[in-house]
Amino acid sequence: MYGDSETVRRILTESGDTWAIVGLSGNRDRAAYGVARVLQLFGKRIVPVHPKGETVHGEPGYRSLADIPFPVDVVDVFVNSELAGAVADQAVAVGAKAVWFQLGVVDEEAYDRALTAGLDMVMNRCPAIEIPLLDD
Repeated sequence: MYGDSETVRRILTESGDTWAIVGLSGNRDRAAYGVARVLQLFGKRIVPVHPKGETVHGEPGYRSLADIPFPVDVVDVFVNSELAGAVADQAVAVGAKAVWFQLGVVDEEAYDRALTAGLDMVMNRCPAIEIPLLDD
């Protein structure tokens, strides 16, 4: 497990409410679509990041993290493991506080780089599963 319960809780409750969701498009059949909606229901501002840059759940999309014109707190990654490390590096570059790799997304070297850069990081877990379990 990459990301203990304390780190999961900290990201969900203390890292901030602006979540860039990399891989989020208007495709309702993709997991990112449903996860983004759950995050919204729990008060998070979602920012779709996808090459199409389309609006999702009422939020305008951007083609890359670097294109987002405001600070992002958490970068939630829905791309495959081979591409995820570059996204983690981009999260560091834009000043995010945390990176969250979704279920099935694992890159141990990216995990180490993010931690070394001072970010919180979780891998192979889903915030839509974890956030309802919080018992504030």
